[in-house]
Amino acid sequence: MSAIREAYLQAAESAAAVLGDPAVAAAWDRPSALAEFSVRGLAGHLASQVLFVPRVLAAAEPEEGPVSLLGYYAQSEWIGADVNAEVNVRLREMGEDLATDGAAALVAEVDAAVRDLRSALPATPADRAVAFSWRVLRIDDFLITRMMEIAVHSDDLASSVGIATPELPPEVCGHVLALLSQLAVRRHGQTAVLRALSRAERAPATIAAI
Repeated sequence: MSAIREAYLQAAESAAAVLGDPAVAAAWDRPSALAEFSVRGLAGHLASQVLFVPRVLAAAEPEEGPVSLLGYYAQSEWIGADVNAEVNVRLREMGEDLATDGAAALVAEVDAAVRDLRSALPATPADRAVAFSWRVLRIDDFLITRMMEIAVHSDDLASSVGIATPELPPEVCGHVLALLSQLAVRRHGQTAVLRALSRAERAPATIAAI
């Protein structure tokens, strides 16, 4: 099994642990740290980064060739979209739907998905392509996108309920930061990112990647 797949499984287990924290269930119906997201909707959105992986693996392999990792983001309509844009409304509704049965049921579903993926991912061919969000990606590139989502939304959820953001293993954090750095360069330019990371006196106000 590739190192990326093992890193993804570590990220998925971390997501399950955050979702299972009692503070999440206690704040279930409260607003989250993200605009227009409830805690339960945000929990559902985080959970989807695990739950959708078995679903895309179970689908027929697409005939269309895969796009590159950065090409996927170049075609993603949610980047930079207003909080009330249709794509973001759909994402919130999807999170709410996944959380309908409550915190305990959501955690159980995520735990089961992680167990299934422990068997499914090693058996998946290295060149397997998957269709997701009307795009086609190589499986390992797809898993990197899910790791990034898990890292970002684990922080969002932890901040929403007053618990510490989990420290992800270096194998996970490395892929996430590499992707975010590339997206930040695409959005703000190489010089802005270089200065933000090395020169506080010339750093731009933001190099937010997404």
